[in-house]
Amino acid sequence: MVTRISKSSSLNQTNHTNGPSSLSANLAETAQHAAQKVQKDIARAVKGTLGLSGERMSRVDTAWLRMDSSSNLMMIVGVWMLKPGISHANLCERIENSLLQFRRFKQRVVEDTAGATWVDDDRFDLSQHVVIEKLPKHAKGQHQTALQDRIAELAMVPLNRKRPLWQFHLVENYDGGSVMIMRIHHCIADGIALIAVCMSMMDGGKLPPVRSAKVEKRSGLEGAEDWVNNTLIKPLTHMAITALDKTGDGVAGSFDLLGDPKHGMEQGLATTAHLANLAYKLAGDAAGLLLMQDDSPTRLKGQPGTTKKVAWCQPIPLVEVKAVGKALNCSINDVLLSCVAGAIGAYLRDFGDEVKGKDIRAMVPVNLRPLEEAYKLGNHFGLAPVVLPIGIDNPIERVYEVRRRMKLLKGSMQPLLAFATLAVAGTLVKSAQEAVLNMFSKKTTAVMTNVPGPAQKLQMCGSTLEQTLFWVPQSGSVGLGVSILSYGGGVQFGIISDSTLCPDPQKIIDEFEPEFAKLSLVTLMLPWGNE
Repeated sequence: MVTRISKSSSLNQTNHTNGPSSLSANLAETAQHAAQKVQKDIARAVKGTLGLSGERMSRVDTAWLRMDSSSNLMMIVGVWMLKPGISHANLCERIENSLLQFRRFKQRVVEDTAGATWVDDDRFDLSQHVVIEKLPKHAKGQHQTALQDRIAELAMVPLNRKRPLWQFHLVENYDGGSVMIMRIHHCIADGIALIAVCMSMMDGGKLPPVRSAKVEKRSGLEGAEDWVNNTLIKPLTHMAITALDKTGDGVAGSFDLLGDPKHGMEQGLATTAHLANLAYKLAGDAAGLLLMQDDSPTRLKGQPGTTKKVAWCQPIPLVEVKAVGKALNCSINDVLLSCVAGAIGAYLRDFGDEVKGKDIRAMVPVNLRPLEEAYKLGNHFGLAPVVLPIGIDNPIERVYEVRRRMKLLKGSMQPLLAFATLAVAGTLVKSAQEAVLNMFSKKTTAVMTNVPGPAQKLQMCGSTLEQTLFWVPQSGSVGLGVSILSYGGGVQFGIISDSTLCPDPQKIIDEFEPEFAKLSLVTLMLPWGNE
């Protein structure tokens, strides 16, 4: 009699007359199949991790990709105001001949357990990315409010992950011209890189250089060596030297020892001292970044909701800002940041909040790459914590305090350390990444950018770009974004805020111009000369 074991058992069909040898054979076969599957899975994972298949997304860009939340989407949102107006057809033609020359804007993202890959979108459809927008009906003279409301809505509409992560919305008829609202996911590029992209869209704009043919990849150990060199050594060395260069030639020169040991040894004690200074500075800045205290609690901090508000002011003449800065021996940046601190302080005082002696912290992006390489896209910036003295009411005292604090930040390695933190976060699972990045958001009230644009107004499709504004995303529990942009001889302030924490950002915006006027007036009243 023969007894058979069904497939529901853990073994294949087995005849008892064959004894233990048959059982062993089946177990060996099962183990071999399992081992082959594991081997294939490991090979796929390693292949993805090393970027040997497709165009792998960098770890920093991956961190931005996975940072979206219900309160904050990682989109850079911008608006262009053009006069006279432009048509949808002309805009599409311009984008076809400029923006789409950057390959990234025709690629979608494919995520996997090891990260993400940029993949050419075989079904790319420009009509899905350049759409005609109609503003809701509004009262006469309320067109800006209607536009602001629509931008705020779009700031919380996720981009379609099945398509390249960008979209432009054209309002063909707006205040005698046209308006274009831009939404671009931060994983594509940082603000500096996107400026290069936007410049390519202008009349006479510069297209990205044609890349040379790729060198055939080597395999085996040689291929692994190439990957380590190109993916780890070169980028980290470039970023380190770029940041260290800002601390002085002496510290940057310390890297000579790494590149040429013999020459480095010849430098003797001088080089050793430089390396010691470098190590001391790195340790100090790392401790400062990790141990920085929470900023002052205000109504602008808390748990954000799921809706946004947007506001901006009309341009302030840049020549007047320069004149005040020159008179006070301060930079333009010092003057503008002082106005930001004054405006936020005035806003809080209007609610009856006590702000005397209080500070808030804003994270400011710091570029970490040569401007001539901005066309390569991606994210190559660090974050510098700027503490704004919102509790100082005297405008002169406040601007000098801002200047003192900005001088302390010069030469800091904290932006590089923040970049490294983002790179590490990009290697972690989403929950662990969120825990790492919450370190920044819990100690921060705002994200702030200050970008100098062209001094002369630009043209696109024969129309004049009259105003340009943009807002970078906030992450975690941060609910306030402040943008400062100089363009065409003027400076504009813009705010994007969480509706729960700051339901009416226009009230902050309305304080900028009075704060600058107050600073200008007091500057004129100061004693000059030897009299």
